[in-house]
Amino acid sequence: MADLTANAYLKIWGEAYTDRWVLDNSAAQTIYKGQPMLLDLSEDTVYLRGFVDATVVAATDIFVGIASEPATVATADTETDNVIEIYTEPTIVGFPGAVFTDADVGDTMYMSDSATLSATAGDNPQIGKLVRVKDGFQYVRLASPVICTGA
Repeated sequence: MADLTANAYLKIWGEAYTDRWVLDNSAAQTIYKGQPMLLDLSEDTVYLRGFVDATVVAATDIFVGIASEPATVATADTETDNVIEIYTEPTIVGFPGAVFTDADVGDTMYMSDSATLSATAGDNPQIGKLVRVKDGFQYVRLASPVICTGA
């Protein structure tokens, strides 16, 4: 599959829980709504980065949520001016797709790139558990900040 190039169309099942975080500016980044957000500890131990397929996810990196809005960061920006709101646990986020069925409910979900749900750990961040598949959406209850498994 491929990384997001535009904001994802998401559905929220029930109440949306959000939190505001500062974005890392050690490298320029464009964040799209629906993108997994990590504390990439090899880059920054305090500020968030958006996960993309090229990100090397280490076993110490931490998934903290899904971007609920877009954002753009330049390296010349003042870091603390770049704030983003993200969906956090226990929000149930519906991602469009038909890869999984209700037979997969309860499975741990990962993102293989910023646009694709996966059941494969490897070098992919764990984002939560599949709770329902309905009307073309795969609903995932987001995990509390969770250490990624790494490759």
